[in-house]
Amino acid sequence: MALEHSEISRMLEVAVVAARLAGQRAMEEIKYTKATVKNGGEIVTQADINCQQIILSRIKEAYPDHGFIAEEGPDGKMLFQPPRAAEPIWWIVDPIDGTTNYSHGLLDFAVSIAALHQGEPIVGVIFAPATESMYTAAKDADAQLNASRITVGKDGISEFTSFGVDSHFTEDMKKGMYEIMNRTRFRNLGTTALHLAYVAKGALTGTISTVTKIWDIAAGAIIIERAGGVMTDIKGKSIFPVEPDSYTGRQYRILAANKKTYPELLKIFS
Repeated sequence: MALEHSEISRMLEVAVVAARLAGQRAMEEIKYTKATVKNGGEIVTQADINCQQIILSRIKEAYPDHGFIAEEGPDGKMLFQPPRAAEPIWWIVDPIDGTTNYSHGLLDFAVSIAALHQGEPIVGVIFAPATESMYTAAKDADAQLNASRITVGKDGISEFTSFGVDSHFTEDMKKGMYEIMNRTRFRNLGTTALHLAYVAKGALTGTISTVTKIWDIAAGAIIIERAGGVMTDIKGKSIFPVEPDSYTGRQYRILAANKKTYPELLKIFS
């Protein structure tokens, strides 16, 4: 069943408020938060947990029957709370994307919140609290930055354009990654969400991420789509729709770019 425009707009408003509240909390805690290691290789801070609770509490005030997939759950695992509504909506939450940056006092981090309906993102919010930058999009609305419309750029790959790269890549991707690094002014900001937001506003021609989970990309996917760009896996296959009720932490390798750059990227990584 299709959702009404008014309902999608209300969900976007709730997501914006939740992201702003969490971002403000993250900025308050950045000077004294302490990091620990979970799952043998991922950093988490108490601020991640506190910010996630703020987000979930705010959304549940408005939508107590919706479901949640969020990065910080019990015993270092993800949080998984199925919806109770007849028409299931899933909220996908990353309270601090760029936790390693955050834990070292680097200000490149973001709050990422999306809502899925029938496995597709219908609302997306990425908030960078250090710069008060609120990126938003909805299924029936333009991508925006602080309430002003944004669109992807038109530049191709060149020595004068910037491209976002991941910190990690597998052996089979080395050739493609080296080509990107040689042909562009590549950037690694340590946060997939902000890479995607910057593609959406045309600051990056594209980005590649090789170790992402659904909470890293769900909000960015709809923001890029509504900004006129493309996001798929590195083989060109659509990532959405997904089946959130069976999601257990699958990792994705994604490409995102403006439409001029995207076909060339597929050739580079094929």
